Amino acid sequence: MSMKKVPLRQCIGCGEMKSKKEMIRVIKTAEDEIMLDATGRKNGRGAYLCPSKECLKRAVKSRGLERSFKMAIPKEVYETLEKEMEELGKS
Repeated sequence: MSMKKVPLRQCIGCGEMKSKKEMIRVIKTAEDEIMLDATGRKNGRGAYLCPSKECLKRAVKSRGLERSFKMAIPKEVYETLEKEMEELGKS
């Protein structure tokens, strides 16, 4: 029996490699809108974050999302992402 390959992704906050299922995908759509992708199936350029506020804060500080999406990201977007992450954590 062969082992099934587990897709790994790197967190833009802490830089750790984890399985895709453990992480939260943040996408940039064709309209330059940035949002969380809970399903992991939406179209758009994706970046991955660990599901912790600590990693989101690190990504903000190190400008990880801005590097991944090659664009400036307003503070409101980070606030929205933080609220959405809290909602995902509660459910």
